[in-house]
This record gives sequence, structure tokens and C-alpha cells, in this order.
Amino acid sequence: MERESINPERRNTPRYITPLSTPAVSSVGVLRFPYAQNELHVLVKSALDEDGAFNDLTTIATVVSERHARGRLVARQTGVLCGVALGLEAFRTLDPKVTIRVDKEDGAVLEPGDSVLYLSGHARALLAAERVALNFMQRLSGVASLTARYVDAVRGTHAKILDTRKTTPGWRLLEKYAVRAGGGTNHRLNLSSAVLIKDNHLASVDGDVALAVRRARDLAPRGTRVEVECDSTRQVQAALQAGADIIMLDNMSLDQMHESVGMVAGRATVEASGGVNFDTVRAIAETGVDWISVGALTHSAPALDLSVDFE
Repeated sequence: MERESINPERRNTPRYITPLSTPAVSSVGVLRFPYAQNELHVLVKSALDEDGAFNDLTTIATVVSERHARGRLVARQTGVLCGVALGLEAFRTLDPKVTIRVDKEDGAVLEPGDSVLYLSGHARALLAAERVALNFMQRLSGVASLTARYVDAVRGTHAKILDTRKTTPGWRLLEKYAVRAGGGTNHRLNLSSAVLIKDNHLASVDGDVALAVRRARDLAPRGTRVEVECDSTRQVQAALQAGADIIMLDNMSLDQMHESVGMVAGRATVEASGGVNFDTVRAIAETGVDWISVGALTHSAPALDLSVDFE
């Protein structure tokens, strides 16, 4: 691999990146990494332990202990990057003296061959950390990339693409962060952050939407938003009369969505859910709904192809 040219004035001032001290987006933006440094380290250290990275038999057997190495983490396909901080932590945990130049930040659009990280450090450490770094970054970049495709599909409408709680156990904060990196919007974080009255909840009150909303208002902390899932325009009317903040149109036809949006007339946020894919999302957005929730963003995103190439 051809060695990159170095500006003489910068030769003795390598670029050390500490992503958590300088977020990729300012405090008024939405893309903020969800973990503090100590939490990040615990998460990555656990993944390295799981992979046996501190006892990499193959690397110990084949690589001289003091050997130095350089390499690049590169993109192999088009997509949106996410998880840089996790990759950095994986390499730094095994080699605290590693020098890393960050060429792309979270949220950046990648093309095949783009350099994401340039690494220079202990050869054994780089080799042992490689898989864990890629596992984090490929998974999260896959979520960000799929989200970006959905966001692009509804561009020009006012609909926002939202995630759901259909996340990998233990990875919710990371996967919802990846959705933001792809230009999407987060729905409720967990069961305690908002009220979502679904069909099974309504069944427990004999279908009485007003009663369910009233009980939710009485119990939930002041200011908590209340959402009602509706599968008919009759339920939409009932939810509207009950004062729901958000009305979810569950698996409705496009005609039903149009009618429901007109019925609500801006008095509540309207969310479409169910049956959303690339063939349907644009038409759903054009019905005038405010939100479109897509479970596939997190439960079915394919990993983005990234790799580490050593010089």
C-alpha cells in the first residue's frame, strides 16, 4: 500500500482523537454518543474478553512481540458510518499507545475504498482488537445505513422515520444512536419513558379508549405523552376525543390513513406503523402522517462491509 504523504509541518504533531471530548455534533444537535468514557470501556472490554483478545493464540504464535504495524479500516460498500468510538476503544484497550487518525466520523456517508481509521501501533494489539472493533462498527453502520435509505425514501414529505423497541438486548442505546447517525428519529427509549396503549391494553378495559387514556394520565408523571394504537377510524376518533397526544395507525390501508390524518387535523401527532418497507414507505409518507415507525431499522439491518487492511 502506498504510504500517504505527510505535511512536514504536521510530521511531529500526530492527530490524536478523543471522540467523547469533542462530539461529532454540537450540543444543539441530536447525534450524541450514549455512553460516558468509563461505560464505553466496560462495554468494549467485555467484548474483548468474550473474544479472548488478551490471549490471541494465533497472533502470539506468529507475530514477533515488538513488531509495529500500520493499517487502515476501510469501507467495502456504500453506507453510513457509525460506531467510531467503539472501534477506537477496542484498539486503545489493547495498545494504549496506538496512534489513530480518524478520517470519517459517525454519520458520514461512505463509498467503497474510503478510509475510516488509519492505525499505527503494536502489531499484536491491532490484530487482536480487529474483530471486536469491526463487529461493533459493522453492526451499527448497518443500522445507520438502512435508516438513511428509509429517510431518503420519504425526502420531500414531512414524515419522520422512527425506530422501535425491537432492538438487540443490551444494545438499545447503541442501536438508537445508530438510527440518529442515519438521519432517523428515536421513538420512546423504553417502557417507562412514554405511554403506548396497544390493543392488548385496550382489551383489559373492554376496549374503552377514554378510560385507558384517563388511567394513563392519572398514573404517569406530568408531561408524559400518551399514545394510542388504532386499527380503525372509529378508534382514531375515540383516541382523539380522549385527548391522546399521539395516534398510531396500525396496519391501516392508505385510504384509512388519509381519512385518519384529515380527521386528526393536526390536533395530535399521527404515526403509521405496520407493513412498512421500501415498497410502501413513500406512499405512507404521502398520506400526511407525521411519523413512520420501522422495526426493521434495528431488527433486520444487514452489517455494513468494513475491513482492516494492514500495510
